[in-house]
Amino acid sequence: MATSVREKLSNPIDGLAPERFFVDIPQSDRILFQLFADKMGWLVKSKQNLWDEFVSNSPEDIDLSDEEIMEEVRAVRYGKVQDNH
Repeated sequence: MATSVREKLSNPIDGLAPERFFVDIPQSDRILFQLFADKMGWLVKSKQNLWDEFVSNSPEDIDLSDEEIMEEVRAVRYGKVQDNH
């Protein structure tokens, strides 16, 4: 079943790409929601699944110093780069 779900997502009908959104549901309704999603051909991932996927696809060997990383953080957070030289 998982293969057919992936095929549906990678080959959207009528050129419509799948839309991602997050839904908070009670833990007791998870099984019912999963059954419904399977019948509809939807792919359901938990927050933990998404995090695991992100971590497994992240590069392990980054060629940046701690200072360079902090400069990028400051640039994004404050809109400027602090010159530490």
